[in-house]
Amino acid sequence: MDRIFTLDEARALLPEIIDDAGTVIAARADLAEIAHDRQARGSSELGGIPEIKALEARIEEILSGWTERGIEVKGIAPVLVDFPAMLDGVSVRLCWIEGEPELGWYHRTDLGFAGRRPL
Repeated sequence: MDRIFTLDEARALLPEIIDDAGTVIAARADLAEIAHDRQARGSSELGGIPEIKALEARIEEILSGWTERGIEVKGIAPVLVDFPAMLDGVSVRLCWIEGEPELGWYHRTDLGFAGRRPL
């Protein structure tokens, strides 16, 4: 059964999500830099295949942890997550995107990101 979050539950998890998202963002940037440097110069000061694999594993570990808790991962560039919820009897997603300081948006489940509205 899919998890349904209350607004309070989702907001309580957000500081941890923001912290984990910071790790994903840093790893994402390192991966981009390594790939660019390896293509342009043949090597990167940030490392090679072992470092790439470690960064990818860390990102996957975080995303899997979110998914196991019922959080829907919609993207990592930018980091975008949804918390399944019900508002006034309607299936919605409480929506957070990288850079937002709080959980302040939702959209109907059937509309997706384009239907975002302030809570």
